[in-house]
Amino acid sequence: MIEYGLIGRTLAHSFSPQIHSKFGDYEYKLYPLEPEALDPLIRSRNFKGLNVTIPYKLSVVPYCDELTPEAASIGCVNTLKVLDDGRLLGHNTDIYGMCAMLTRAGIDICGRKVLILGSGGTSLTATAAARQMGAREIVIISRHGQSNYTNLHKHFDAEVIINTTPVGMYPHTGDCPVALQLFPHLRGVADVIYNPLRSQLILDAKKYGIPCANGLYMLVAQAKGASELFTGRIIDDGIMEDV
Repeated sequence: MIEYGLIGRTLAHSFSPQIHSKFGDYEYKLYPLEPEALDPLIRSRNFKGLNVTIPYKLSVVPYCDELTPEAASIGCVNTLKVLDDGRLLGHNTDIYGMCAMLTRAGIDICGRKVLILGSGGTSLTATAAARQMGAREIVIISRHGQSNYTNLHKHFDAEVIINTTPVGMYPHTGDCPVALQLFPHLRGVADVIYNPLRSQLILDAKKYGIPCANGLYMLVAQAKGASELFTGRIIDDGIMEDV
């Protein structure tokens, strides 16, 4: 039986086992899955709890018997727990992690236009976080949507950019989803990528003197929330800096 762990398709870059080892004394492993292996694993309930990453955050929702308010409001799940009665609970700790990352970096969302790159599960989280933090306007940039990478000029007035795509993630570290010089009013850049710690997008933000944050603190914060759900134990926020 699996105790706790992370499921996703490509996990070689993940720091999650090391992070969870700091939060609790439980077994936590990586479980890379091809799409055809997802259904039998989730239906088996042969685990205590799982974190979920790309590309399964939306796929696991129909399997859940219950969703927490956070997961229901966002529409995607990054944490699963098998309850004592055998039902499967779906939760989302990413929104807590996203808000913690932006706040720690001093990226003020309130009253600003936010451009979110990507339209997957993490994009839903970023949208919910931006709304919760008081964004004036939120625009989703996707490859095939009405707002896409061919008409970015229409959003030159964006004040915050949040990248939720894997563009720039190891091993494609030289890739960058957008050219920041297109956005002269930028006041903050966040990238959910944490490997490398400085993606090309973050390097560009630093070059232009724009406040920025990578995804490592978000990863740690969402892991703290997941650990609390797994164990039922409240963890002091102060430990996150040490982790």
